[in-house]
This record gives sequence, C-alpha cells and structure tokens, in this order.
Amino acid sequence: MDLPITYVLVHGAFANAAHWSPLVRALALRGHRALAVDLPGHGLDARPGGMAGISTADDVAAVVDVVRAAREHGPVVLVGHSRGGLTVTAVANAVPELLDRVVYVSAWCCAGAGPSEYATVAPSALDRLAPRLLLADPAEVGELRVDFRTTDPELLDALQDALLADGTRTELHAMLATMDLGEALAIDETAVRVDPERWGTLPHTYVRLADDRALLPALQDRFVADADALLPVPFATAELATSHLGVQLRPAALADVLVPTGP
Repeated sequence: MDLPITYVLVHGAFANAAHWSPLVRALALRGHRALAVDLPGHGLDARPGGMAGISTADDVAAVVDVVRAAREHGPVVLVGHSRGGLTVTAVANAVPELLDRVVYVSAWCCAGAGPSEYATVAPSALDRLAPRLLLADPAEVGELRVDFRTTDPELLDALQDALLADGTRTELHAMLATMDLGEALAIDETAVRVDPERWGTLPHTYVRLADDRALLPALQDRFVADADALLPVPFATAELATSHLGVQLRPAALADVLVPTGP
C-alpha cells in the first residue's frame, strides 16, 4: 500500500497554525496526514519580545525541521497561504529533495522579481486598510503591530470586505480573535525568489482564489505567469471561488484539489 502523503501547511501574515485546523481535519478524513506549522513567534510559539529580530532564515529553519521529520514517513507536500508562500519558496530552494510538491494557495511566489517589486503590481483592499490598523511605528517596535481586536464598525466592515466577503460577521470575529497582532518585518528578498535549478525541479501547483480581495487575482496571475516564463514546466493550476480566509474556513474544495484522485 502506498504511504500516505503528509501535507505540511504554512500560514500567512498575522496567522498561525490554528487557521489550518479545518483543512487538517478535511485531509485526515480523506486518509492523509496533515500538520500545520507555527512559524517562529506565531501562535503557540509567541515570544515575550514579539516578532522583533525574527528573520526569513528562522522561518525556513523551522519548516525544514518539520519537513525533514515528516519525510521519514513518506511523501511530503508543502502548502503555503498568502505570505506563507515566501517561506514555501525559500524551503523548496533549500531542500527540494525532501519535497514531492509545493502548493501555493493565493500565496506569494516570487519568480521574476522580489517581494518589494511585486507589492506594487496590484495593491489590494487590505494594503489600503493597513495604515489604519497599525498600533505602533514598525521602526520603533521592530515588527508590524496591528489591531485585529478593533470594535470600530467601519474598520470591521473594511476587514470583512478585504478578508472574508463571503463569510458572516461572526466568522470574521472568530478568525480575527485567533490572529496574531504582530508580524516580522524582515524578508530576505533573495531567499524567497524561485531558484530555477532547485525549486524548478519540483512539481508545483497554484490555487487561484477568484474572490480574494486581500491578494488580488491579478497578482496571483502574475506570479503564475512569471514562474511559467522562467521554467520549462508550468504551474498546475486550480481555481476556487472563495475569499482570502474563506478557503480556510470552508476547506472541502481545497482538500479536493490537494488529494490525488487517480489510481
């Protein structure tokens, strides 16, 4: 009997492993192992100093440790959502031999440029909202610190539109309550760019979220187009009609994309 796949799930900015719980359950009920990683400083790995000083290298080391251990038990598919795509790319560049596929779920995949350049391609509703959510000057506190516990109705309406337009206010409050208030500033622009000689050896899938207003479809399409132009093997692609956070709240369709259906 074939060994079950282990899906290693990497969260996005201000998120943590808890946001993957519905997908972990969906994959387990399809007969596969799944585990979600808390990147350094996130979720249950929260630290007294917050996110200050945490680097891309720290994120990569944490995920490589998990991937290496999981690989002892069979195939590994590494899945990233949103900013988690940066970590997925850096891990795939570092240890492609430990992975069987990488999957980007409306996630950053920097092939033709670095994150700073891509950030100007399609500014989203969340980008415009970010300055109103800041709790402190990032240069002073060494991290991005935002107010996801706001009770301001106008800000909540804007967050609903940006993150979960296809959900209820109750669902939005539940997601915001579990989000971290800090995020690391440092991104190694070289490490998170696709290395054609290493990342390019792996099968890769992009799951486009057609109703995403936080990472717009235009930017998702640009990631795919740039990678396909750089490499001989194109992305396998799938499209889901859901929002940035809706894909995690209602993960059945994503689980169907991830789990092989062939013999």
